[in-house]
Amino acid sequence: MPANLTRRLLFWGPAGLAVATALFVLFRPEAVLVDLATIAHGDIAWSVAEEGKTRVKEVFVVSAPTPGLMRRIEIHAGDPVSAGTTVVAQIEPSDPSLLDARTEAEAQAAVRAAEANQRFATAAVQRAEAELDFARAELKRYEQLAERDSISANELEATQRRARIAAAALREAEAGLRARSSELEQAQARLMEPAAARARRGEDCDCVEVHSPVSGTVLQVLNESEGVVTAGTPLIEVGDPRQLEIVVDLLSADAVRVEAGQRVLVEAWGGEGALEAVVRRVEPFGFTKISALRIEEQRVRVLIELLDPVKRWQRLGHGYRVQARIILAEQKDVLKVPHAALFRDGDRWAVFVMEDGTARLRHVELGLQNAIEAEVVDGLSEGEPVVMQPGDRVSEGALLRQRA
Repeated sequence: MPANLTRRLLFWGPAGLAVATALFVLFRPEAVLVDLATIAHGDIAWSVAEEGKTRVKEVFVVSAPTPGLMRRIEIHAGDPVSAGTTVVAQIEPSDPSLLDARTEAEAQAAVRAAEANQRFATAAVQRAEAELDFARAELKRYEQLAERDSISANELEATQRRARIAAAALREAEAGLRARSSELEQAQARLMEPAAARARRGEDCDCVEVHSPVSGTVLQVLNESEGVVTAGTPLIEVGDPRQLEIVVDLLSADAVRVEAGQRVLVEAWGGEGALEAVVRRVEPFGFTKISALRIEEQRVRVLIELLDPVKRWQRLGHGYRVQARIILAEQKDVLKVPHAALFRDGDRWAVFVMEDGTARLRHVELGLQNAIEAEVVDGLSEGEPVVMQPGDRVSEGALLRQRA
């Protein structure tokens, strides 16, 4: 080899190698940093979640049976009550309205008329007593004469009839006296103040006692302070806090997938873990509810029954807020893929699987899905790493590097 060629190779060779190395470094494909998830077996459930409230199944509202002045209610929320025994309220009948001058004069005149009628009836009784005394004495004489055959049988019978008529007349007069006495008391009562009536009977309060209709616990005192109430005014609410249920208002689109007997997990109730429950009833009537964003929503009420022992959730009470998750469908020990790894490739679901540091497109067939993960029926195997949230830089054959 000529000396000039050797010198040129020794001079330009390292330079060319350096240029080639620089071009390879500058234009080589760069690996895309990605997050990976490993395909594994597990349980999956499709559910609908909504806030709900607890309530006692049977709430009894005790109302005022009569209008009047109700004395202050002394029992409080949480106190136990017994059916027909515990007095929850005392109501004093209302005072009559004040009489005007004309009405008072008429009432006083009615009293005087009743007093006169009573005196007339008393005189009638006295007259009837005198007639009866005379008839009895006459009958006694006639009976003695009849024993000596001095009078006829007809005369004796006539005397006996007059004695019976006199006795009946006395009973009639006494009944008339009682009626007139009652009319006098009625006329006097129109002028009597309630306080005077109570003093006359020696009573402190002519109160109507209101008893609890059922045994249980006072849930709420609706009208505690003393005051005038009308008939039917709600006073307290009574129920058994051990008989709790949960009421959830679901969107009608979700409610059509819910049916009685479905499993429910009660979460965010304040205790450890979730409570087991079951759907008891889906009411057939929907109603409109305004959301916090002022949007009209059609809702359906779902009733849920707790299955866990009372001892576990005994701190729950009437009107507590909880989170109810109704399980619409669930599968045990299935192959799962995160929903964040899935995307649509035409009309099929697909994922990118990392094989030897490169991305490989894989079409998959899915089963049960929820918002977080999906069941893999075909297309993936356990342990394969899939790319989470693949972007535009991830494509078939692209170099991948897992983000630390």
